[in-house]
Amino acid sequence: MEFFDKLTKKASETYKGAAEITAKIAKEAKLKIKINDNKSKINNVYQEIGKKVYQKHVSSEDLCIKKDLEEECSKIDILCEEIEAYNSAILELSNEKACAECGEKMPIKSHYCPNCGKEQPEIKEEPAKEVEVIDDNQGGDSENESCKDCKDDTKEECNEENCDKNSKEDETKENEANTEK
Repeated sequence: MEFFDKLTKKASETYKGAAEITAKIAKEAKLKIKINDNKSKINNVYQEIGKKVYQKHVSSEDLCIKKDLEEECSKIDILCEEIEAYNSAILELSNEKACAECGEKMPIKSHYCPNCGKEQPEIKEEPAKEVEVIDDNQGGDSENESCKDCKDDTKEECNEENCDKNSKEDETKENEANTEK
């Protein structure tokens, strides 16, 4: 029996590892799609700029970059910032960082760039913040709902004062009493 327990545990660990890797690959693929989409949008904006410049040339008008192309240049700036953020997220997913000097990829814990030798600034990792997840499960099975503090999935009464389960049981008892009258 011990053999099967070990086998089950190992299979479970392997599955979890494979699931994590698959999730990382999927996230990276989505980020790369977003990068390519933004690059395509940038090329479209370049074409718009080119058309405006050519129209000004044909009509022999002076071209004022600030006045005539400010909106397009702002679009390109925003799209480039998004691409940079996506690239940073991809590096983070693969536990890498980019060199502050030359942009070469390297392991996140590297102190010096393997390409240019530049010393890298330390990355300060912020501690993970604890977040409470609120499940707004409406229309769910009230018999299976439990208090988040006591984790009591039984039909027994919970000792927690604000437990949803107790309030629903009280509600049910009131409804039954009103029905009997």
